[in-house]
Amino acid sequence: MAEKQSMTTPEVVARTLIAEHSDFLREAVAAVAAQLMEAEISAEIGAGRGEITEARSTHRNGYRPRPWATRVGEIELAVPRKRSGESYFPSFLEPRKRSEKALLGVVMEAYVNGVSTRKVDHLVSELGIHMSKDQVSRICW
Repeated sequence: MAEKQSMTTPEVVARTLIAEHSDFLREAVAAVAAQLMEAEISAEIGAGRGEITEARSTHRNGYRPRPWATRVGEIELAVPRKRSGESYFPSFLEPRKRSEKALLGVVMEAYVNGVSTRKVDHLVSELGIHMSKDQVSRICW
């Protein structure tokens, strides 16, 4: 006979809060990042979106997708592009590096202490971030 599994009230509340707000938090972080990028690109160009000014240095030229790994999961950012001049890169991102230094520290510490790359990959996938065994090895070398 199968045993009936039951959860305590705090477990039910915690599971519900995590399930309901995980998408909300991800969307909120994405919205704040998008607003920050729009403000930065407007300042660099010298004009807001659709605005005509004498101070304009160049024009917008669409967006490029860029994944961003955060604690609330991976977010697909739409990074604005400029038509000419030096390309725009958001101030809150680090070029060619993960933005979450704490995550990298945990991955390196686990690897140094003998946790397999496969187990580390499973650990970070529980956080909503995909990291291959090869990436784990590269981070630690």
